[in-house]
Amino acid sequence: MGIHVFHSHTPFTLESGVVLPELRIAYHTYGTLNADRGNVAWVCHALTANSDAEGWWPGIVAAGGPIDPNRYFIICANILGSCYGSSGPLTANAATGRPFYHSFPAVTIRDMVKAHILLREHLGIEKIALLAGGSMGGYQVLEWALAETSRIGKMFLLCTGAAESAWGIAVHTAQRLAISADASWQEHTPQAGSKGLKAARAIGMLTYRNYQTFVRTQTDPDKEKTDHFRASSYIEYQGEKLVKRFNAQSYWVLSKAMDSHNIARGRHTDAASLLATLPQPTLLIGIASDILCPPEEQLFLAAHLPHARYEEIDSPYGHDGFLIEHEKIGIILSSFLAD
Repeated sequence: MGIHVFHSHTPFTLESGVVLPELRIAYHTYGTLNADRGNVAWVCHALTANSDAEGWWPGIVAAGGPIDPNRYFIICANILGSCYGSSGPLTANAATGRPFYHSFPAVTIRDMVKAHILLREHLGIEKIALLAGGSMGGYQVLEWALAETSRIGKMFLLCTGAAESAWGIAVHTAQRLAISADASWQEHTPQAGSKGLKAARAIGMLTYRNYQTFVRTQTDPDKEKTDHFRASSYIEYQGEKLVKRFNAQSYWVLSKAMDSHNIARGRHTDAASLLATLPQPTLLIGIASDILCPPEEQLFLAAHLPHARYEEIDSPYGHDGFLIEHEKIGIILSSFLAD
C-alpha cells in the first residue's frame, strides 16, 4: 500500500514518434493481490488528480466502499505529462539532466494508456477485473479496452465520452489562451504561467459546475454590494488552490491530450462500430446537470456498447458530481459489481 515509482530505462516512443529516453510512472496500490491474481481494480484519474485514488475518490475507493481494498488489489497510476511523479514537464530529461519544462513533447490519451500497460506488465498483472474512470479517466478506460480487450473484465465510466467534443476543445483552448497571456509563461521555471493557470482554473470552474450551483451557493445576501462578491472570492480561491498544487506546463500538455481524444482516430471506422466490439459489462453514469460532458455523451456510449447499463444521477454539482456524489455513485456501483 502507498505510493511507488516505476522507472523504466527503455526508450518510450510516443504516438507522435517522439522518443522519451526513459519513463517514470508514479502509482499507488491498495489491498492485496489474491492467489489467482484475479482481483485487480485499476482506477484511471482525471485532469489534475494524482495516483492517490483514496484521497480524491473517498467513499468509492475505500474500506466498505464499492472499490474496497479488502476485496480488490487497487492500482492508480499518475498519468504521463502530469506533475505528480510521472514523466512530465517538471521531470529531468535524461538527455540533458535538466527539467523538460516547455520542451516536454505532446502526449495523447493513447500514450497514457501505453504507459499504464507498461506498468501492468511490470507488476505482472494479466487481467483487470474492473477498469474505472471518470471524465479524462474514462477516456483512458475506453482506449485501454480497445488496446487490450481480452484483459479487461468490467468497465465503469462516468461523465465521459468517445471523443472530446468541440465544446470541450473550445474550453481548453480558452484556458490555454489564459496561460499563454501570462508574461511569465515562456520562462523555464516551475512557476512559469502561474497567473495564467489561475485564470485557466477559473474558466474550468464555470464548466465543472453550472448556473444553478453558483446561484444557489455563491449569491450574496447583501443586495447593496457593488464589489467583492462572494462568487468572485470563490473563483479566486479555486484558482489559487490549484496554483499551489499544480503546474501550468502540465496543464497545457494534459489539456492538449484531452483534445486529442477520439477513439476512432486512425482506426478506419467510426466510434459506434468500435464500441460494438467491446464485450465487457459496462456501467455508465451520467449527471443530469453536467454541462462539460453532458449525459448525451454517455447515452451514445450506452447505445453502442453491447453490454452497457446506464444510470443518471440528479445532482446539483454538474461535472464535479462524479467526484462529490459518493453515496449515490456507491449504491449504483455496488449493485453493478454484485451482478
